[in-house]
Amino acid sequence: MKIRSTLYGLALASFFISDFSYGQLPLSREKIDGWLEKLGGSNTYDNSKTIDWGILPGPFYTPELGAGIGVAVVGLYRPDDHDHTSQISSLSLNGFASSTGAFGFTFDNYSFFADDQWRFFLSGTLNNVPTYYWGSGYDAGKVDDNKEKYRSQELRLQPRVLYQVADSTYLGAGWHFSSLYAKDPDNGAKKLFAAEKDGQSILSSGISAYFSYDTRDFLPNAHRGQVLDLTYTHFSPTLGSDRRFNTIDMQYSAYYQLNEKSVLAFDSHGRFTDGQVPWNMLSMLGSSNRMRGYYEGRYRDKNVISTQLEYRHKLDWRHGFVLWAGAGTMSHYAEDIGSGNWLPTIGAGYRFEFKPKMNVRLDFGIGKKSNGFYFQVGEAF
Repeated sequence: MKIRSTLYGLALASFFISDFSYGQLPLSREKIDGWLEKLGGSNTYDNSKTIDWGILPGPFYTPELGAGIGVAVVGLYRPDDHDHTSQISSLSLNGFASSTGAFGFTFDNYSFFADDQWRFFLSGTLNNVPTYYWGSGYDAGKVDDNKEKYRSQELRLQPRVLYQVADSTYLGAGWHFSSLYAKDPDNGAKKLFAAEKDGQSILSSGISAYFSYDTRDFLPNAHRGQVLDLTYTHFSPTLGSDRRFNTIDMQYSAYYQLNEKSVLAFDSHGRFTDGQVPWNMLSMLGSSNRMRGYYEGRYRDKNVISTQLEYRHKLDWRHGFVLWAGAGTMSHYAEDIGSGNWLPTIGAGYRFEFKPKMNVRLDFGIGKKSNGFYFQVGEAF
């Protein structure tokens, strides 16, 4: 969500600015390295620790959320000290809490076992934040006056296990759980939720089947390789879901190391649904990973496709930057995908290497009559 992304950016900025109040300008790299090392931000991996943690906190203030604190956490680890075939496992967390009672928490875990024979991934979200709903379809999202406010209370979990069946090729299974309560909707939002026939409380539970061809060198920040992921998920009342529906996710990403400091990354993604899809489980254009610059949830429909090209460059010391451009479109019927309106996205971002190859990123995306800040751990894709 744009609110969370903005305040995370403020938290990061305040973290770096705070020491300037003592008049010690400019800060030396050695001083900052020592400062960050106390927070676990060493630029080397300490394999003597069960998990090599790093934490980056900072205060923030926004009129809507009040005063609060944001935090980014990074953990690097090896489940088996003798396994040097698998890449280093990683855990990243982003969170905040404010004086108004709003909070948000997201995490991503990538674990590799038995010489990369097994993989266990887990992602999740827990939040209680004010947000907006425009309705479904492109025509609803493009009209600013359709924006209606409510408070999102959401829990989402996606565990999955993958097994290597051939070189760089994996099959797997998982579970997708989502519980959302749209609290305190304004009058317009109540009408929109009633029109969607799902109400304010929605529970979705489904089982997933995965295919993955993955040659990336490091998942949170790939410099070379490619990945093709296909995911089919079936949601059903027999699994605890309110509605019966299906989703298909397809992603292809490729990474080309142009030189020691530069990477060109390409991403193409599609999400297709059928059945009685709840409004909160529709496919969306706009997130911290794709179509940056659009408010998450503004553009949603049954089917979406998007693509993006990103140039990543490492500067001196811990600094880096990215530039990207992309586009996406949506449709109610799968056969119409690509024939409707396309939305553009361009943007630039700053990178700070907090742990080895683990960047915290501050991105600014520009869309059609829209923009947004994003602060997270790890690259967008």
